Amino acid sequence: MSNRHITRQNGVESTRLAPLEATIRAINKQADPFGIASSQINAQVALLMHPQEFLKAVDDLSSDFVALYDHALRRMLGMPTHEVFQQNPEDARFADPIWTESATWDIYKEWYLTFSNRLQKICLETPGLSGHARRQAAFWQRNWLNKVSPTNFFWLNPQAMARAVETRGASVQAGLRNFMRDAAAKNIQMVEPDAFTVGKDLATTPGKVIFRNRLVELIHYAPTTSQVRAMPILIVTPWINKFYILDLTAKKSLVKHLTDQGFSVFISSWKNPTADMRDVRFDDYLQEGISELVRVTTEFCKVPQLHLVGYCIGGTLAATYMAWANKRYGADKMPVAHWTLLTSLTDFSHPGEIEVFIDEACISALEDLMAKKGYLDGAEMASAFRLLRSNSLIWHYWVQSYLMGEKLPPFDVLFWNTDTTRMPQAMHSYYLREMYLHNHLVKRDQLSIGGEPIDLNRITQPLYAVTAEEDHIAPWQQCYLIRRDIHPETPVRFVRSSSGHILGIVNPPVSPSKRSYRVANPEAHDDSGLWLKQAEQKPGSWWPDWTAWLHARTGDMVSAYPPTTRKFPALADAPGTYVLEK
Repeated sequence: MSNRHITRQNGVESTRLAPLEATIRAINKQADPFGIASSQINAQVALLMHPQEFLKAVDDLSSDFVALYDHALRRMLGMPTHEVFQQNPEDARFADPIWTESATWDIYKEWYLTFSNRLQKICLETPGLSGHARRQAAFWQRNWLNKVSPTNFFWLNPQAMARAVETRGASVQAGLRNFMRDAAAKNIQMVEPDAFTVGKDLATTPGKVIFRNRLVELIHYAPTTSQVRAMPILIVTPWINKFYILDLTAKKSLVKHLTDQGFSVFISSWKNPTADMRDVRFDDYLQEGISELVRVTTEFCKVPQLHLVGYCIGGTLAATYMAWANKRYGADKMPVAHWTLLTSLTDFSHPGEIEVFIDEACISALEDLMAKKGYLDGAEMASAFRLLRSNSLIWHYWVQSYLMGEKLPPFDVLFWNTDTTRMPQAMHSYYLREMYLHNHLVKRDQLSIGGEPIDLNRITQPLYAVTAEEDHIAPWQQCYLIRRDIHPETPVRFVRSSSGHILGIVNPPVSPSKRSYRVANPEAHDDSGLWLKQAEQKPGSWWPDWTAWLHARTGDMVSAYPPTTRKFPALADAPGTYVLEK
């Protein structure tokens, strides 16, 4: 019997939850808003309600048990055997030879990996659930399975025990100190909080803050060549993290690379929101943010147009602005001549593994959390992203810090990653609902932002789009859909770099080449599969390909623009003041 009541008012049927179901949902919202436990219960109940599939799952588990028992017996007797589960070569947990050479440790490994893989397969094939429900259940199950890996326990980790013997217990003492350090910080730390100093070790490219409002500072970098291209480059960075991921060190700095190539570079540095900014909207980031930055940059250089770059959510904002500006100004007065997207989503129909947090229950829970503070805390958001890669971003550091007693490595990218920012309540709620949950950005005129209906099809300016092959935050196939959504006659050069969301972009040219990329110019009707077949694979960094593309479109060489002008004097030295706010 259904647990719902159907009522009719004015000839229209409406469905309301029965008291019991409403009570259960209310309890779940308070006790388990992200479906950690309820997703597992739902998956188990769904499997039990399908006897045929349940019996098949039991049969598969029984077959695994028999195979593992045979494998264990053969190993203990010294007889030849084969692995029951073929280990993923990218799984570093069991990379040490002892997990294969020692019969005892090999048996532990095989039982853990085989049953973990089987449980995940059963969960992902559970009948009677939506795709989202299955993926959510599998996600939380996978995180639990990762947690109980034998490598995470001292007495089940042969490397940790050997290390303790080798150091005569010093590694155990160091691990205890590391544990107490992280307990005080209430976090499994990846890098020491004082490993780097922004402005001294990172974000050191010389420049001046030439504009500031309540949302953003604009930095103009000092030229490193006597002449620059007439058209400046404005980079709109994500406000989910701080801007200096594009200016880490001299060798890794994208902005320094651009200035050395003869470009005049401007970049956004967003304010870290506080509780009094709870009502700041996505509209404000467009009108007071990117629109003002475009205005100031063109006025500073006294040029009618610039090249616009958007990274991650900064790219989503850039795409929104491009549609907005084409409607607001028209083709004749459009202040952006062409633009670049770096690992940016515009179509959120399949946003990657973050999808497990995208449903009404999760978003409502986040909204309740933000309502208490006026923002979403950066540490809370960082924890969610770490769960997406818990083995490498959580348990690796658990093992290295606590079981092995090692010091945290001074890694600049990790330091940037832990230098988190907050999200204003109104903006983030809108972004989660309108972009992720409802995918309204790609629906023509569905959104009205800054007083204009948004239609990506109005965008005709040439686009250079960069994605990353292993990006789990903005999957490259999903980013590719910008080719479909902008005007079909828009010229597009599409790149897929190797590596992930960060290192696919922070990818300077080095010798010998560590990475590679694929590049081609897709037509409007080409899907991602066709593009991939046609794309040329090239060794090294995509940066030189991009700068060559920019040089062909950013005008003649002119005398380098001064760092400041009378109209736009220096408000601070780079990296500015907003980036230092905690």
